[in-house]
Amino acid sequence: MTELVRGDRFQELFASFRSTAQRLETRDRYNSPIEQEPLRRFLEGRPDPEWADRPWLHAVRQAAAEGRYFQRVRVVSLPLSDYARFGLHGAVANNAAGEDIRYLDRDTALRAGVPQLDVWCFDRSLSAVLHFDDEDGSMLGAELIDDPGVVAEHRGWFDLARKLSVSREEFVKRVE
Repeated sequence: MTELVRGDRFQELFASFRSTAQRLETRDRYNSPIEQEPLRRFLEGRPDPEWADRPWLHAVRQAAAEGRYFQRVRVVSLPLSDYARFGLHGAVANNAAGEDIRYLDRDTALRAGVPQLDVWCFDRSLSAVLHFDDEDGSMLGAELIDDPGVVAEHRGWFDLARKLSVSREEFVKRVE
């Protein structure tokens, strides 16, 4: 198996990209330890006020101030799961910080040929394919790929998903 990067080595990708970090996000749920408490509170109807000031948002703001941009397309199943609703709620703060999060329903994505692959594309020259534990959904790490042909394929999938996606606000109107 290919070596998977994680921890500080993975986080360095977000500090070192030069222009764009683009994410194709396709899972219905992510098991991230930092989201457990905010998700629990959200499901209880008591959103965590500190979640709107999480470290990720500071990184997004800093990158935007430097002229570097985060873009994300979330491919989601309908009806929305509790986790997807939590993500939709959190995207308000992400977008306000400078990250462009858009939404695409899974059926449309599948019909268009968008694969169910979680990947970050950095500066359109490096891909980080995310791998997850099949049982608990936790992230195992990222497989770094710099092969120009493979990276171009990943960029193409992201670009297709982005073209088919809608803003968070438009998506909310469609699913309410």
